[in-house]
Amino acid sequence: MTLTRADLESDRLRKLFTKTNPHVRVLSDEELEGSLQKLLATHPDAEDVWLFGYGSLIWNPIIHFRERHVARLHGFHRRFCLWSHIGRGSLAHPGLVLGLDVGGGCRGIAFRIDAAHAADELRLLWRREMVLGSYCPRWIKVTVGERPVRALAFIVNRTHPAYAGRLPTEAVLKTMLSASGYLGTPVEYLFETIHGLLAHGVRDEYLLELKKRVLALRPGFAHPR
Repeated sequence: MTLTRADLESDRLRKLFTKTNPHVRVLSDEELEGSLQKLLATHPDAEDVWLFGYGSLIWNPIIHFRERHVARLHGFHRRFCLWSHIGRGSLAHPGLVLGLDVGGGCRGIAFRIDAAHAADELRLLWRREMVLGSYCPRWIKVTVGERPVRALAFIVNRTHPAYAGRLPTEAVLKTMLSASGYLGTPVEYLFETIHGLLAHGVRDEYLLELKKRVLALRPGFAHPR
């Protein structure tokens, strides 16, 4: 299943998390709004907002934006380091999704959101990324072409129980091939991210190596494209 704008508008994800695992802590409306307003308070009202996408935002941004460009980020790298118990896995067999973790660098996609609609668009984004508190939203500097841009990014929250840390490749592969959730499998998520990056001329050797290893283990795996 593909996540849609209607899912976010109806707050479907948070309802699903609560129904599937009533013991999991989800952030309240007040907590989500407070987190969003705290971030917006450090951004000029009349300026557009740039958003850095490194995973599913690349191929399924959902939000409305004015433009998008390849962007380079230094200081953080893309890695499968976040457990997924519903979207790409289950309580019995957790899956993995990408997070931005400290060190290195990566290329992703920077989206420019019109200032007049930024608060509304980010509010939907908070319902997508911040419901469980497994990310820390913060302003980072990315480079678009030769131009430095201040952008919003969701950095993995290392203190959250869902943080998986730096797993051995074999453990990542085993998890990818055994897990499935409401939004599909980690392998589909991997392939979609690779496809989205390649569509913008970006090769990520870490992701491509994982894909190579997946196909070696499961030669008949159906590519989502």
